[in-house]
Amino acid sequence: MTRSAIAFVASRTEEAQDALAQIRARYAEVPYEEADVIVALGGDGFMLRTLHRHLALNKPVYGMKLGTVGFLMNQFRIDCLGERLERAQATVLKPLVMEAVGESGGSTTSLAFNEVSLLRQTKQAAHIRVSLNGTVKIDELMCDGVLVSTTAGSTAYNLSAHGPILPLGADVLALTPISPFRPRRWRGAILRAGTEVKLEVLDPYKRPVSATADSNEVRDVVEVTVRESRDRTVQLLFDPEHNLEDRILNEQFAY
Repeated sequence: MTRSAIAFVASRTEEAQDALAQIRARYAEVPYEEADVIVALGGDGFMLRTLHRHLALNKPVYGMKLGTVGFLMNQFRIDCLGERLERAQATVLKPLVMEAVGESGGSTTSLAFNEVSLLRQTKQAAHIRVSLNGTVKIDELMCDGVLVSTTAGSTAYNLSAHGPILPLGADVLALTPISPFRPRRWRGAILRAGTEVKLEVLDPYKRPVSATADSNEVRDVVEVTVRESRDRTVQLLFDPEHNLEDRILNEQFAY
């Protein structure tokens, strides 16, 4: 399938803006609503912002690396962009839905393509009750925090917290503690993607906790529910010789 209608978007770094000017001088551009594909220039953080910003348009996104980290991006090259888009392989991502209840009783719903994380806000360790599908699994997790990661996000914050790398398309999620103190031997769990994870903050006034879905933070939460979205997806496009599935697989053998 030929994708001739392209919309470009770039991060605000000097490098990305210079590349945007070069690529616009060479290729025709259309508004986002009329595009067959959105080409994003930047790093992984900018890619996540692009996915959130343009999710409602339901357009595939092809990223080119012009940032510090580029796990979700292809290599930047100006030449042969049309041919690369024709050959690109689509990877479908399902975001997580975070429903966070604050101390005031108000609720905030956010999406996360990488992970939902809970973190202590002060020097006091967080105390969190962990439930899966309505059943309590850990009465009191004492920790700096805890996160729920998608397969695509398992090589990001989840890996830094010593969580497992998940094969793309495995239909699972990672539940990973961050610097756990009690229970000492618990290092997390791999869950079916349909599992509903409920995280209740114990003693939230003395031990306040924030919740973050990708980059969207909610402060002073008392309860957070996380589940995989049932109706929203996004397509990332990758060069076939360097697709996301292979990248995640290779991360399991990195040393």
